[in-house]
Parts: sequence; C-alpha cells; structure tokens
Amino acid sequence: QVQLVESGGGLVQVGGSLRLSCAASGSIGSVTIMAWYRQAPGKQRELVARIFGAGTTNYLASVKGRFIISRDNAKSMVSLQMNSLKPEDTAVYYCYVKTASSEESWGQGTQVTVSS
Repeated sequence: QVQLVESGGGLVQVGGSLRLSCAASGSIGSVTIMAWYRQAPGKQRELVARIFGAGTTNYLASVKGRFIISRDNAKSMVSLQMNSLKPEDTAVYYCYVKTASSEESWGQGTQVTVSS
C-alpha cells in the first residue's frame, strides 16, 4: 500500500500562485504515473495534470500554460506549481499515484481557494 501526504493548499487571490506537493511512502515499488486531480463542489473529479516515469506530461486544457507538474523520483514526490490562478481553479486537489502493478492510491486532498 502506498501512502500519500499532500501539502501546500490554501487561500490565494486571483492571479496568485501556489505550489502543491505530495510525498509517497510505503510499498512504492515502481511508480509509473503521478498525477493531480481536483474536485469542485457539485462537480466530478477531473484530471488536472499527470506525469509519467519518463517525464511525459499531460494537462487539462484550462490549466495548460499556467500549471506545471514535476516529479522527484529519488524522493518519490510530485509537485504542482499553479500560477495565474483563477476563481474556477477553486477545488479540493488530490494527489494520485499508480504503480507498475496497477495499484492506485489517493491522497487525502488539500483545499485550494482562489478569491476574486
């Protein structure tokens, strides 16, 4: 079982920046995908960004050019740098990891609130 601990959420004004971090521990094995999802009130959880072992990244269209996902394989960490934040970015953000054995794990979630 992989445990994920997130940090870095909070309240920020429109146009501001936040950096989310997620540390993985436990039976990490070979982590293939590390990602960030978010869920706003009344909406479905959506993929914000993901990064594969070789460094390939995918982004939700609405965050492309504003958010940057990165990973530190040696530390089993994934981060999400969020710039030019908008009110519609307000949500609970979840860290996600998938291993080579297809084991999936979720973090507890961290609140990001962008005020106008």
